[in-house]
Amino acid sequence: MKTAPRRFVPHPFAYHQEIDLCIEALSNDGSGIGRVDGWVVFVPFSLPGEKVRARIYRNEKNFSRADLVEVLEKSQQRVEPQCPAFGICGGCQYQHMSYEEQLEWKRTQVADLLRLQAGIDVEVNPPIPSPRRYAYRSKITPHFHKPKDAKIGNIGFLRADSRSEVCDITQCPIAMDPINRMLPMLRRQVQQAAEQYRRGATLLMRVSEEGGVLTNPRAVCSEKVGDLSFQFLAGDFFQNNPYILPTFVDYVAQQASACGARFLVDAYCGSGLFSLCLARRFERVVGVEVSESSADWAVANASANGITNAQFLPASAEAIFKEITYPAQQTTVVIDPPRKGCDKVFLDQLFSFAPRRVVYVSCNPATHVRDLVDFRAAGYEIAAVQPFDLFPQTKHLECVTTLDRPS
Repeated sequence: MKTAPRRFVPHPFAYHQEIDLCIEALSNDGSGIGRVDGWVVFVPFSLPGEKVRARIYRNEKNFSRADLVEVLEKSQQRVEPQCPAFGICGGCQYQHMSYEEQLEWKRTQVADLLRLQAGIDVEVNPPIPSPRRYAYRSKITPHFHKPKDAKIGNIGFLRADSRSEVCDITQCPIAMDPINRMLPMLRRQVQQAAEQYRRGATLLMRVSEEGGVLTNPRAVCSEKVGDLSFQFLAGDFFQNNPYILPTFVDYVAQQASACGARFLVDAYCGSGLFSLCLARRFERVVGVEVSESSADWAVANASANGITNAQFLPASAEAIFKEITYPAQQTTVVIDPPRKGCDKVFLDQLFSFAPRRVVYVSCNPATHVRDLVDFRAAGYEIAAVQPFDLFPQTKHLECVTTLDRPS
């Protein structure tokens, strides 16, 4: 048995002790959950209903973590992963699970978070599946550590359950084909230029509708959503599963307009995705963005698409709604915050404005549910919860929650 790390807690299991256990459920990070004499053990890459052998590597206060050694009894939902690095690379968590089962577990996890963390017992709709289950990502960001002896080591993504070790990736099955065709060449270029790097770096590969694969974050990227065209900087945020994006945006549009609101505020508008895709359903639209450069792209995209009823305001985070003059009872607000969710300053402003309806788009169910507690405290009621599987084979998903404020 290997020597335990200096800070390893030796109870209830010894370091690298192997145990057999049955997996009962999945955690929100995609790990299997099992119990030994009532003690919880998390085992990644295992599935509910399986009996597995696992090797302990960490004991926490209330649970342990272990590596999967062997599947002793397989689940009927287990499938063969398409990536040879699956189980080593930390980018995907569900390639070993049938896609139908992935969707059901994602729905269950959203419902469990709502019930257990927020005390909200509402129906969660089945996730809308991605038209593509592989080869869907239009952007990846492989990285590497500081060169040693003028040589670059692994280029890829963090290893599973590691905060620093990089797994070498030569192909990524969930990335679009143009990315995989270019990745070997980009790796060679970086390795040949090792002396130019004084520290590690993160690379960008983004598919542009008009320009192949872009690697310069300042390059202009093009994307088409439905009959609208968007331009934005390659390094800026834009949803990176273009195959599900039209359905995703159409649902947000339907939810935003179904209450009869005449006006729309897009409070995290970026380069104008929701503002412009929804503009035809409203009399007037205002997109608000704390990044002035992103607001400029939104203005340019509105002009390029001939949309005249949308305006865009660069606003400070402390005064998002300062220039909004629409009557609140005739206004829907769409919000799509970063993974950290909404901060208190923004929520206070939103609740003070008190729009009739809010459509909350989130890429992080945990912070999404946390914020929904504040919405309910402010008098909002949940009308619908609809997950979208923008990220097949991974633990990630987008969730759209519709909230109404009774008049």
